[in-house]
Amino acid sequence: MKQIFAFETKEEYENCQEMIERFNKKLKRYQAELEENYELKDLPKAIIWTSEELATTVFSNIAIPAFTNKDIIYISPELLKWRKLFLRQLEEKGDRKIEKFYENMSENHLLTIVGHELTHHIDLFVDDFDDERRDSIWFEEDMCDYLSRKFILSDKEFNEITNIELELVAMFQEKYGNFSLDKFGTSSYEGSLTSIMFDYWRSFLAVKHLVEERANDDITLVFRAYHKWHNEGRVKPLMEYFDACSLFN
Repeated sequence: MKQIFAFETKEEYENCQEMIERFNKKLKRYQAELEENYELKDLPKAIIWTSEELATTVFSNIAIPAFTNKDIIYISPELLKWRKLFLRQLEEKGDRKIEKFYENMSENHLLTIVGHELTHHIDLFVDDFDDERRDSIWFEEDMCDYLSRKFILSDKEFNEITNIELELVAMFQEKYGNFSLDKFGTSSYEGSLTSIMFDYWRSFLAVKHLVEERANDDITLVFRAYHKWHNEGRVKPLMEYFDACSLFN
Protein backbone atom coordinates (compact mmCIF):
# COMPACT_ATOMS: atom_id res chain seq x y z
CA MET A 1 0.00 0.00 0.00
CA LYS A 2 1.70 3.17 -1.20
CA GLN A 3 1.94 6.27 0.96
CA ILE A 4 1.29 9.47 -0.99
CA PHE A 5 1.54 12.96 0.47
CA ALA A 6 -0.58 15.73 -1.00
CA PHE A 7 0.02 18.98 0.85
CA GLU A 8 0.29 22.45 -0.61
CA THR A 9 3.34 23.42 1.42
CA LYS A 10 6.36 21.71 2.89
CA GLU A 11 5.39 23.11 6.30
CA GLU A 12 1.98 21.37 6.20
CA TYR A 13 3.69 18.06 5.48
CA GLU A 14 6.33 18.54 8.17
CA ASN A 15 3.63 19.35 10.75
CA CYS A 16 2.06 15.93 10.11
CA GLN A 17 5.12 13.83 9.26
CA GLU A 18 5.82 12.32 12.67
CA MET A 19 2.16 11.51 13.31
CA ILE A 20 1.85 9.79 9.93
CA GLU A 21 4.90 7.66 10.75
CA ARG A 22 3.37 6.67 14.11
CA PHE A 23 0.07 5.90 12.39
CA ASN A 24 1.68 3.64 9.82
CA LYS A 25 3.38 1.52 12.48
CA LYS A 26 0.11 1.02 14.37
CA LEU A 27 -1.89 0.55 11.19
CA LYS A 28 0.30 -2.40 10.19
CA ARG A 29 -0.74 -4.21 13.37
CA TYR A 30 -4.40 -3.58 12.63
CA GLN A 31 -3.90 -4.63 9.00
CA ALA A 32 -2.41 -7.94 10.22
CA GLU A 33 -5.49 -8.52 12.41
CA LEU A 34 -7.80 -7.97 9.44
CA GLU A 35 -5.72 -10.22 7.19
CA GLU A 36 -5.62 -13.04 9.73
CA ASN A 37 -9.22 -12.98 10.96
CA TYR A 38 -11.43 -10.81 8.72
CA GLU A 39 -10.54 -11.70 5.13
CA LEU A 40 -8.56 -8.63 4.15
CA LYS A 41 -7.05 -9.96 0.94
CA ASP A 42 -6.69 -7.01 -1.41
CA LEU A 43 -5.23 -3.87 0.09
CA PRO A 44 -6.07 -0.42 -1.20
CA LYS A 45 -3.53 0.85 -3.70
CA ALA A 46 -2.60 3.84 -1.57
CA ILE A 47 -3.32 6.13 1.31
CA ILE A 48 -3.24 9.77 0.27
CA TRP A 49 -2.39 11.88 3.31
CA THR A 50 -3.62 15.38 2.65
CA SER A 51 -4.98 18.52 4.26
CA GLU A 52 -8.56 18.98 5.40
CA GLU A 53 -9.01 21.70 2.78
CA LEU A 54 -7.83 19.58 -0.14
CA ALA A 55 -9.77 16.52 1.07
CA THR A 56 -13.05 18.45 1.18
CA THR A 57 -12.68 20.82 -1.77
CA VAL A 58 -10.35 19.21 -4.33
CA PHE A 59 -10.45 15.44 -3.83
CA SER A 60 -14.14 15.51 -2.83
CA ASN A 61 -16.90 17.87 -1.83
CA ILE A 62 -17.99 16.10 1.35
CA ALA A 63 -17.63 17.70 4.76
CA ILE A 64 -15.59 14.92 6.35
CA PRO A 65 -11.89 14.68 5.39
CA ALA A 66 -11.68 10.89 5.33
CA PHE A 67 -13.10 8.65 2.61
CA THR A 68 -12.35 5.87 0.16
CA ASN A 69 -12.66 6.43 -3.58
CA LYS A 70 -12.36 3.17 -5.47
CA ASP A 71 -9.18 1.61 -4.04
CA ILE A 72 -7.54 4.74 -2.60
CA ILE A 73 -7.98 6.09 0.92
CA TYR A 74 -7.90 9.86 1.43
CA ILE A 75 -7.35 11.15 4.96
CA SER A 76 -6.31 14.34 6.69
CA PRO A 77 -4.00 13.69 9.66
CA GLU A 78 -4.52 17.21 11.05
CA LEU A 79 -5.63 16.36 14.57
CA LEU A 80 -6.47 19.93 15.60
CA LYS A 81 -8.80 20.33 12.62
CA TRP A 82 -10.52 17.04 13.39
CA ARG A 83 -11.11 18.25 16.94
CA LYS A 84 -12.71 21.42 15.62
CA LEU A 85 -14.85 19.45 13.18
CA PHE A 86 -16.17 17.18 15.92
CA LEU A 87 -16.91 20.17 18.13
CA ARG A 88 -19.03 21.64 15.30
CA GLN A 89 -21.26 18.58 15.32
CA LEU A 90 -22.50 19.55 18.80
CA GLU A 91 -24.51 22.43 17.30
CA GLU A 92 -23.65 24.66 20.26
CA LYS A 93 -25.47 22.38 22.70
CA GLY A 94 -22.94 23.35 25.37
CA ASP A 95 -22.37 19.96 26.99
CA ARG A 96 -19.04 20.57 28.70
CA LYS A 97 -18.21 16.88 29.18
CA ILE A 98 -18.57 16.14 25.46
CA GLU A 99 -16.80 19.35 24.46
CA LYS A 100 -13.85 18.43 26.68
CA PHE A 101 -13.65 14.97 25.12
CA TYR A 102 -13.38 16.37 21.60
CA GLU A 103 -11.07 19.21 22.61
CA ASN A 104 -8.64 16.53 23.79
CA MET A 105 -9.38 13.81 21.25
CA SER A 106 -6.33 11.56 21.01
CA GLU A 107 -4.29 10.40 18.04
CA ASN A 108 -5.68 6.91 18.61
CA HIS A 109 -9.21 8.10 17.92
CA LEU A 110 -8.05 9.69 14.69
CA LEU A 111 -6.23 6.48 13.76
CA THR A 112 -9.51 4.55 14.07
CA ILE A 113 -10.84 6.70 11.22
CA VAL A 114 -7.96 5.49 9.02
CA GLY A 115 -8.69 1.96 10.26
CA HIS A 116 -12.36 2.40 9.36
CA GLU A 117 -11.43 3.17 5.74
CA LEU A 118 -9.09 0.16 5.58
CA THR A 119 -11.81 -2.13 6.99
CA HIS A 120 -14.08 -1.33 4.04
CA HIS A 121 -11.73 -3.51 1.98
CA ILE A 122 -12.37 -6.79 3.83
CA ASP A 123 -14.11 -9.49 1.81
CA LEU A 124 -16.67 -10.24 4.55
CA PHE A 125 -18.85 -7.41 3.25
CA VAL A 126 -21.12 -8.67 0.49
CA ASP A 127 -21.43 -5.45 -1.53
CA ASP A 128 -18.68 -4.03 -3.68
CA PHE A 129 -17.71 -0.76 -2.06
CA ASP A 130 -18.01 1.30 -5.24
CA ASP A 131 -21.44 -0.05 -6.17
CA GLU A 132 -24.54 2.02 -5.51
CA ARG A 133 -25.82 0.60 -2.24
CA ARG A 134 -29.39 0.95 -1.05
CA ASP A 135 -29.60 -1.30 1.99
CA SER A 136 -27.42 -2.56 4.84
CA ILE A 137 -25.15 0.47 4.52
CA TRP A 138 -25.40 1.10 8.26
CA PHE A 139 -24.02 -2.37 8.96
CA GLU A 140 -20.90 -2.03 6.83
CA GLU A 141 -20.17 1.53 7.87
CA ASP A 142 -20.35 0.85 11.55
CA MET A 143 -18.88 -2.62 11.57
CA CYS A 144 -15.90 -0.71 10.16
CA ASP A 145 -16.14 1.62 13.15
CA TYR A 146 -16.58 -1.25 15.60
CA LEU A 147 -13.64 -3.32 14.38
CA SER A 148 -11.23 -0.40 14.09
CA ARG A 149 -12.14 0.89 17.55
CA LYS A 150 -12.05 -2.57 19.13
CA PHE A 151 -8.55 -3.37 17.90
CA ILE A 152 -6.92 0.08 17.91
CA LEU A 153 -8.27 1.66 21.10
CA SER A 154 -7.61 0.58 24.65
CA ASP A 155 -10.60 -0.74 26.61
CA LYS A 156 -10.78 2.59 28.43
CA GLU A 157 -10.76 4.57 25.17
CA PHE A 158 -13.35 2.25 23.62
CA ASN A 159 -15.70 2.63 26.57
CA GLU A 160 -15.17 6.38 26.58
CA ILE A 161 -16.16 6.90 22.94
CA THR A 162 -19.11 4.53 23.41
CA ASN A 163 -20.42 6.59 26.32
CA ILE A 164 -19.91 9.86 24.43
CA GLU A 165 -21.89 8.58 21.44
CA LEU A 166 -24.65 7.23 23.71
CA GLU A 167 -25.02 10.76 25.06
CA LEU A 168 -24.94 12.28 21.58
CA VAL A 169 -27.68 9.95 20.34
CA ALA A 170 -29.85 10.87 23.32
CA MET A 171 -29.11 14.57 22.73
CA PHE A 172 -30.12 14.56 19.05
CA GLN A 173 -32.65 11.70 18.92
CA GLU A 174 -35.69 13.95 18.73
CA LYS A 175 -34.18 16.12 15.98
CA TYR A 176 -32.56 13.49 13.74
CA GLY A 177 -33.76 10.05 14.82
CA ASN A 178 -37.16 9.78 13.20
CA PHE A 179 -36.30 7.08 10.66
CA SER A 180 -35.03 3.49 10.59
CA LEU A 181 -31.34 2.66 10.42
CA ASP A 182 -32.13 0.80 7.22
CA LYS A 183 -32.60 4.21 5.60
CA PHE A 184 -28.97 5.08 6.36
CA GLY A 185 -27.26 6.27 3.19
CA THR A 186 -30.35 7.12 1.13
CA SER A 187 -29.07 10.70 1.10
CA SER A 188 -25.44 10.13 2.05
CA TYR A 189 -23.58 13.24 3.15
CA GLU A 190 -26.55 15.52 2.57
CA GLY A 191 -27.85 17.67 5.37
CA SER A 192 -25.93 19.03 8.34
CA LEU A 193 -22.74 17.56 9.74
CA THR A 194 -24.65 16.53 12.85
CA SER A 195 -27.38 14.73 10.91
CA ILE A 196 -24.71 12.77 9.03
CA MET A 197 -22.81 11.87 12.18
CA PHE A 198 -26.01 10.95 14.05
CA ASP A 199 -26.44 7.97 11.72
CA TYR A 200 -22.89 6.84 12.45
CA TRP A 201 -23.32 7.16 16.22
CA ARG A 202 -26.46 5.10 16.42
CA SER A 203 -25.26 2.55 13.84
CA PHE A 204 -22.08 1.97 15.84
CA LEU A 205 -24.17 1.42 18.97
CA ALA A 206 -26.42 -1.00 17.06
CA VAL A 207 -23.43 -3.03 15.83
CA LYS A 208 -21.92 -3.03 19.32
CA HIS A 209 -25.21 -4.37 20.72
CA LEU A 210 -25.35 -7.06 18.05
CA VAL A 211 -21.82 -8.25 18.73
CA GLU A 212 -21.63 -7.96 22.49
CA GLU A 213 -25.21 -8.68 23.58
CA ARG A 214 -26.99 -10.66 20.87
CA ALA A 215 -23.93 -12.66 19.68
CA ASN A 216 -22.10 -12.84 23.03
CA ASP A 217 -18.96 -11.18 21.59
CA ASP A 218 -18.83 -13.54 18.60
CA ILE A 219 -18.22 -11.24 15.62
CA THR A 220 -18.15 -14.22 13.24
CA LEU A 221 -21.73 -15.09 14.25
CA VAL A 222 -22.88 -11.59 13.31
CA PHE A 223 -21.23 -11.89 9.91
CA ARG A 224 -22.82 -15.33 9.46
CA ALA A 225 -26.28 -13.87 10.05
CA TYR A 226 -25.49 -11.00 7.67
CA HIS A 227 -24.42 -13.43 4.93
CA LYS A 228 -27.54 -15.56 5.54
CA TRP A 229 -29.71 -12.45 5.07
CA HIS A 230 -27.92 -11.72 1.79
CA ASN A 231 -28.02 -15.31 0.49
CA GLU A 232 -31.75 -15.61 1.24
CA GLY A 233 -32.44 -12.64 -1.02
CA ARG A 234 -32.60 -9.73 1.43
CA VAL A 235 -36.32 -10.25 1.84
CA LYS A 236 -36.50 -8.09 4.98
CA PRO A 237 -34.59 -4.96 5.93
CA LEU A 238 -31.39 -6.02 7.66
CA MET A 239 -32.27 -4.55 11.05
CA GLU A 240 -35.61 -6.37 11.02
CA TYR A 241 -33.84 -9.57 9.96
CA PHE A 242 -31.35 -9.31 12.83
CA ASP A 243 -34.18 -8.75 15.30
CA ALA A 244 -35.76 -12.07 14.34
CA CYS A 245 -32.63 -14.07 13.43
CA SER A 246 -32.58 -17.54 14.96
CA LEU A 247 -28.77 -17.62 14.98
CA PHE A 248 -28.86 -15.29 17.98
CA ASN A 249 -31.34 -17.37 19.98
